[in-house]
Amino acid sequence: MKMTAKDTYHLSGSIDDLATTIGMEDRSVLQLAREMARLGFQAGQLGRSVEAWERMISEDEITVFLGLAGAMVPAGLRKLISFMISERMVDCVVSTGANIFHDLCEGLGVVHYRGDPGADDGSLREEGIDRIFDVYVSEAGLLKGDRYIADFTKGLDPGRPYSSREVMEMLGADMPEDTILGSAARAGVPIYVPALSDSSIGIGMVLAWREGHRAVVDQIKDVDEISQITEKSSQTGVVFVGGGVPKNFIQQTKVVAELSGRYRGGHNYAIQYTIDPPHFGGLSGCTFSEGVSWGKISKEARMIQVFVDATIALPIVVHALDESGTRRRSPPRYGWEDGELTLSYGDGQ
Repeated sequence: MKMTAKDTYHLSGSIDDLATTIGMEDRSVLQLAREMARLGFQAGQLGRSVEAWERMISEDEITVFLGLAGAMVPAGLRKLISFMISERMVDCVVSTGANIFHDLCEGLGVVHYRGDPGADDGSLREEGIDRIFDVYVSEAGLLKGDRYIADFTKGLDPGRPYSSREVMEMLGADMPEDTILGSAARAGVPIYVPALSDSSIGIGMVLAWREGHRAVVDQIKDVDEISQITEKSSQTGVVFVGGGVPKNFIQQTKVVAELSGRYRGGHNYAIQYTIDPPHFGGLSGCTFSEGVSWGKISKEARMIQVFVDATIALPIVVHALDESGTRRRSPPRYGWEDGELTLSYGDGQ
């Protein structure tokens, strides 16, 4: 059989000129994403990530993990992420403590404001304003969150260890539906915070600790629980917003599964939005192909990495997914008893 150029170089079609139809027709976000998929560079990767995510959630039996790094909540993506959870675009969240703490603060009525990134930080300090680039939040508001966590911690049982999932479920029960915590608690989507102590949640808990309420969050229990989710899922997909601890925590479940003799192969779908390049050797920018060498990603997986600011990518991608009309038919359902997971696939919401 004669090899064609398309076979040899894995060509998928010609580059189309997006600008040719500007002003000639109205586009939905989905239509724009579909046309971007035919472009080069990161525009093409962004469009193709929508296609991959849509295909992933069309699977009958799959568990989709979301790794959430960075400061997405202060940037204004809280309701977008909450929507992703409620619509079961994702089935298990692994987040930095900072995102969850700011989500909790928003649920308590604390507001993040847009400000001047060039302001005098000494003056902001005197005014009790904390700055995250061009996002401002009051120190008093964050202290309100710290105190809320401390008071919540006093109600935990010091005689037993908790996984971070259990703590997040309890916190979410009293949070509004449009928060990450609240939407996850209502949708039955677990949230893990593997570096919980490296956040204001840890600060709030240590305040309670110093007042004699020594509740323990067992992060090894976290590793065991999330690894069980991977091991008992028919297929798995990952979506990484940034990298860092959430990315590795999800990836290493495949290593645990292999060492335990419960390995079903690497993740079947892999999508990432990151600004970190691979050539410095850091996990946040490492390619999914590199993950194949570790057995974390299947060599047959659909792998799409978009090197872009996630605050630009996610609004486009999630709106396009929503417009596509693709809905989950059988998202996973979790049952926990004495640390053991029962996972089944049921009707979508």
